[in-house]
Amino acid sequence: MTVLDRLALAAAFALPLAVAPLCAQAAVASPFSTLHSANYQHYATLFAEQEFEATKVHPPDAWPWLAANVPLFEASDKAFEETYYFRWYAFQKHIVTTKRGFVITEWLPRPETPDGFFGALPDAAPFHLAEARWMRNPKVAADDANFWVSLDADPRKYSTPIASAILGVSEATGDAGLATTSLPALVANFNKWNDHFDPSVGLYWQIDTRDAMEKSIGGDGYRTPLNTYQIADATAIAAIAARTGDTALHDQFQARAQTLRATMDAKLWNPGHQFYENLSPASDSPIRKQKKFVDPGQPLTISGTRELIGYIPWQFSLPSAERNVAWKQLFDPQGFAGRYGPTTAERRSPRFRFESTDQCTWNGPSWPFATTQTLLALANLLNGPAQTYIGASDYLQLFRNYVLSQHLKLASGRTINWIDEDLDADTDEWIAKNMLMAKNKQVGRGNYYNHSGFADPLITGLIGLRPQPPPMHPGDPDKLVLHPLLPAGAWSYFALDGLPYHGRMLTILFDPTGQHYHRGAGLTVFADGKKLGSRRTLGPIEVPLS
Repeated sequence: MTVLDRLALAAAFALPLAVAPLCAQAAVASPFSTLHSANYQHYATLFAEQEFEATKVHPPDAWPWLAANVPLFEASDKAFEETYYFRWYAFQKHIVTTKRGFVITEWLPRPETPDGFFGALPDAAPFHLAEARWMRNPKVAADDANFWVSLDADPRKYSTPIASAILGVSEATGDAGLATTSLPALVANFNKWNDHFDPSVGLYWQIDTRDAMEKSIGGDGYRTPLNTYQIADATAIAAIAARTGDTALHDQFQARAQTLRATMDAKLWNPGHQFYENLSPASDSPIRKQKKFVDPGQPLTISGTRELIGYIPWQFSLPSAERNVAWKQLFDPQGFAGRYGPTTAERRSPRFRFESTDQCTWNGPSWPFATTQTLLALANLLNGPAQTYIGASDYLQLFRNYVLSQHLKLASGRTINWIDEDLDADTDEWIAKNMLMAKNKQVGRGNYYNHSGFADPLITGLIGLRPQPPPMHPGDPDKLVLHPLLPAGAWSYFALDGLPYHGRMLTILFDPTGQHYHRGAGLTVFADGKKLGSRRTLGPIEVPLS
């Protein structure tokens, strides 16, 4: 490696020069077998021009970082291709160097907080980790995961499934040690949520703001998000404990997950609406007044409103088959249908988009945060047993609407790539941004808002790489599972190149005729340039990773 190479890599990773070559060489050596990075540099130039027009700030050149870190993606659908690179462009703005190594933040401009972590928040940390696990520098995801289990972090500031997220990083990178060394901290974090557990109900309570979902129709109470996250984390802790050989801990947390899952199904599922809904205490309940447990005699009522958070259980493959009927609501005109993304509450509710002066409302706007959850949930459903309520064409439509939403119309009339907080699902106007600008304050808030995901649902959903646990013991088989959700005929070609997975570099190609990439016809997957498997049509591939 030349001195110039070292300088470029040090700049790309924002690491001290003495550290950069080792990390960079391991991450990016000979990553590409099909695509050429220079063919996508124009995206960085475009995004920088757009950023200057929107903010009047000249950004630094992002291409060295993108070229060093990001798996290349190409598709016949150029809107998806452009948004893929845009979301990485936005993501890199939030990777900061701290005393704990790399930490991924949410806001721009980043607040200069006394702790030196720039206001990092846990609500979207699972999305950050899921995106970062596909970078060619594994240190970013590992550092951020280690931060959230450190004494410096506050992972309970918002509800978040941090154990599940860290296990997800291990399943993509193959670094089982990342999860196993975090196990004591993950158990402690799970148990600290006991102050939100009401034994008289058998569920966790939460206020909507601490689910990062302010001004919701369902309001405070025994809500789907935190209870689902706790089931997911208990399941993840059990899996990690099994890997360490701690049978007692595995059994303990597996039982906790099963009990909580059964209680959530019994008490948060509204059989009349065929949907998961919030269980709300009476207006004079202590949970409303003091945010404490509900007395055993307090009346509890189901909220009676379907909210998009009712799909979160599918994000972790929890519901039984008879509950799949809930997905009929996603594109129902009186349900969650929206041209620019699903609404966060059903339109038929009399309180849909109730009047509020707060810029953060979850009473009906579309939130990229919630759309990401819904994409992940639907992908899991479609990777499970066959059902008749929703299909791959609906998944693609949901994703297309998401792509369509990630734009901003400037005063000049020009439309640019953009990601912000919440938007009107019918007009594509960014609600919080418009309200704050009307008040002449916090004009920069929401710029390149890092509160959602894009690369991960594209990689694990449309392209269909389903991360698997790394082998438990030396000599155990390792495998690659590919299940594209892209419908036949939707795209005429795509390629994902230089994608790290279990210590290998993957190339995933779809080329029906073989004339576009000249590496074989159909769907083909390579590891380190070696062909692992192929098929003539889009569909599942499961092969040994060798």
